[in-house]
Amino acid sequence: MGLADQVVVLEFADERSVVQTRFATTQLALLRAHLGEDLSGAVADAGRALAEPLPAEAQEAEQIAFLGTGWSYGLAREAALKMREASRSWTEAYPAMEYRHGPISIAGPGRVTWMLGAAPAGLREQVEAAGGAFLESGLDPMAELIRAQRVAVARAHARGLDPDEPMHLTRSVILNSPS
Repeated sequence: MGLADQVVVLEFADERSVVQTRFATTQLALLRAHLGEDLSGAVADAGRALAEPLPAEAQEAEQIAFLGTGWSYGLAREAALKMREASRSWTEAYPAMEYRHGPISIAGPGRVTWMLGAAPAGLREQVEAAGGAFLESGLDPMAELIRAQRVAVARAHARGLDPDEPMHLTRSVILNSPS
């Protein structure tokens, strides 16, 4: 930090959990604010994401595919990663239009397609026609990520897992140097 011209210290975003959730969200909020976005709607939506009941179909699903468009595709990947890490669940992430091209074939009973952001027209109908559940809340995609993180914790607890200490993971990756 001493060599940098400018420093943004995010010490408040440090976490004890191996499954890091606050830091990525904090960085994205900082970027969006820096780009001039008014985040008051996202903040209000985050409150709703924390208060609303969790979707039962996501808690019980055999498989969850997270989807996004544009920048929310990155959040879909983050949601899938946190779900895998915290609850050892089968999750995947795709750009919404790519999902239609082939991966939609995994949609079916007991499986959830979870959209972060606005879904392309007709996608809900395609997923439901395949027998899958389709989740789309209308919340800001960052707030929808919070809902996904809450589901990951609920799924972990239901399986008797500790979502903060996932199997085979450490908080940091340390590479051994060759001898």
